[in-house]
Amino acid sequence: MQQAERQALPPRDRSVWQRRLVRFLRTKPLAAFGAFIILLLLSMALFAEIIAPYPYNKAEVGESLQPPSHLHWMGTDNQGRDIFSRVVYGARISIAISLGAVLMGTLLATLVGTVSGYFGGTFDLLLQRVVDAWMAFPWLVLLVSIMAIVGRGITNLTVALGILVAAEGSRVIRSATLSVKEQTYMEAARAAGASHRRMLWRYIIPNVVAPIIITATVSLGSVILAEASLSFLGFGVPPPYPSWGRMLNSSGRVFMVRAPWMVIWAGVAISLTVFAFNMVGDALRDMLDPRLRGS
Repeated sequence: MQQAERQALPPRDRSVWQRRLVRFLRTKPLAAFGAFIILLLLSMALFAEIIAPYPYNKAEVGESLQPPSHLHWMGTDNQGRDIFSRVVYGARISIAISLGAVLMGTLLATLVGTVSGYFGGTFDLLLQRVVDAWMAFPWLVLLVSIMAIVGRGITNLTVALGILVAAEGSRVIRSATLSVKEQTYMEAARAAGASHRRMLWRYIIPNVVAPIIITATVSLGSVILAEASLSFLGFGVPPPYPSWGRMLNSSGRVFMVRAPWMVIWAGVAISLTVFAFNMVGDALRDMLDPRLRGS
């Protein structure tokens, strides 16, 4: 019996999944390309020591400002460090911070959005005014202020970005909660004497999973861009850890004309990453939103 369960799917099921994959590639080519880039970034983040040919902070004075070659695929910077290795290790920093911030922000947004939309009334009014005040500040000014107070560091940066994600995501989740709250099965569960905890965990949260996934996926690109912006301004990840944003700012601006590859590859990495997450987020929204699924 166990051997039969471990067997591969029958040809009919395999053909169904193959048709779905082909249909996805045909209807969402940009999303498929974005998913490929995300898988590549995850591989770079997980296996940076294997992929990178040099340590990210290894400096060789005699190899400074070398153009791209077979020894240094993306050239070297003014300290002789291999740019390809720093881009690979920079992917680990960006992915780790963005995933941590989005996970924290999504959990906080889910808590605020579901509780606010479910209870409603004065509690919802006061909580949403707090969210409005938080969202009224320009995000870059707010992040710079937070980092100036708590100091630089991966943990501080992750928490600051997570709070920023939670403010915007809670609005979307609250709207979905208000829609679910008016369904007939909610009235039946309430009439049966279900507690508030059971109503939230058993009926509200499972029915707002799609908006939660979409919000988290779309937020990943914005978080990576925000992290790069803070690193560019000097409030991001401290040295010697490589960061795509600091690679654009540190010596890249000084040697931009003489060695343009110092800023080009970091900019390409940021652009491709943001593009990939945005495309995958849009595709998930189209597939999970019932109003867009038919189109």
